[in-house]
Amino acid sequence: MLTRCLARTLAPSVTVNAIAPGTISFPNDPPELADLYIQRAPMGRTGAPDDIADAVMYFVEAGFVTGQILAVDGGRSIPS
Repeated sequence: MLTRCLARTLAPSVTVNAIAPGTISFPNDPPELADLYIQRAPMGRTGAPDDIADAVMYFVEAGFVTGQILAVDGGRSIPS
């Protein structure tokens, strides 16, 4: 709700968006941490830092998008 309220208040001079990341693996993480997540995610893998960076870059370049929350979770938030 904060994202949407700020987007309305600060428009049109500022866009406000949010990213809701899922499980993100980092190079030093043990592989077993991702096993349960991988079983439940339609994409069949955990996210990587680059996946979040790509989402940020989308918002940076999308000047007509505001008040949105982008789930970057490999589809895990899709109801089964």
